[in-house]
Amino acid sequence: MIYSLLRPLIFRLDAEEAHGLALDALKSMPSSLLASPPRPDPALATTVAGIAFANPVGMAAGFDKNGEVPDALLRCGFGFTELGSVTPRPQEGNPRPRLFRLAEDAAVINRMGFNNEGAEAVEARMKRRAGKPGVVGINIGANKDSADRVADYATMTRIMAPYASYLAVNISSPNTPGLRALQDESALTGLLDAVLDARGDAGPPVFLKVAPDLEPADIDAIARIAIDKRLGALIVSNTTITRPALASSRRDEGGGLSGAPIRALALQRLRDFRKATGGTLPLVGVGGIATAEHAWERIRAGASLVQLYSAMVYEGPGIAAKIVRGLPALMVRDGFSSIAEAVGSE
Repeated sequence: MIYSLLRPLIFRLDAEEAHGLALDALKSMPSSLLASPPRPDPALATTVAGIAFANPVGMAAGFDKNGEVPDALLRCGFGFTELGSVTPRPQEGNPRPRLFRLAEDAAVINRMGFNNEGAEAVEARMKRRAGKPGVVGINIGANKDSADRVADYATMTRIMAPYASYLAVNISSPNTPGLRALQDESALTGLLDAVLDARGDAGPPVFLKVAPDLEPADIDAIARIAIDKRLGALIVSNTTITRPALASSRRDEGGGLSGAPIRALALQRLRDFRKATGGTLPLVGVGGIATAEHAWERIRAGASLVQLYSAMVYEGPGIAAKIVRGLPALMVRDGFSSIAEAVGSE
């Protein structure tokens, strides 16, 4: 209610400035004023990669880049949150403006470029919250000017593993030149070997975040490698560099497109990876999710968990609680008693 009243004023601000204000609000305001979290529902609890999730609805990486508000997001009703992407050294990212609302399309285009405060600052925050409950994943990346990006991922793994419920290896952002080349079969094998070696046997599960802009051969290769390396999950998917028909005057801005227009693409890519993995590897569905029905559709298509970000720009911090409250009725409607039972049942 509060957000719906404030949104016209918020939308007068530059999108990145508004994002900063959202972080400030989460840091300073009681969660009860931002959202009304639902009571835990045992039917929504699920276990993925050995991690117990109170519900399957998560905040995707990109919102809380520097690990400033993970606990505030959890109090808003998210079952988990993923901070980052974090790189070894701080970096400014790409020149502003670099974040654009496409209000007519309920979409966002960003070309942020892994802007973050760096590993040292984020590690300090994670040390301060050590021992607190809640699932907090850490999304790791490489510096734009790195001479050895694989070494950057290994470094980030060693630094962040002690604090992460899981590590998300992000090689699918379109805003760091050449990064998506790490999705190629030989490059991906070498990267994951380095990450898994740096993590060690006792470290957290490793998730891999992939792009939606993949050919069938790429999907098969990534699925095969992910299974072979015993990854915890695949996150499907990041933003797209493609442009469906869009109404907004911002439609030709460079960067990755997210939000409602990529829903069909992200759903199809999830189905592709479900088929390629044969259901043997957990999947996290991301892209265009804004309602309980969208989340449920993604779960039925093969997602053990779902994430959102762009929809919160339009719906506010209460969106997680709204989706979580809507899922039990959909489960009952379709005859399921648990999330795990419904995964891939379409």
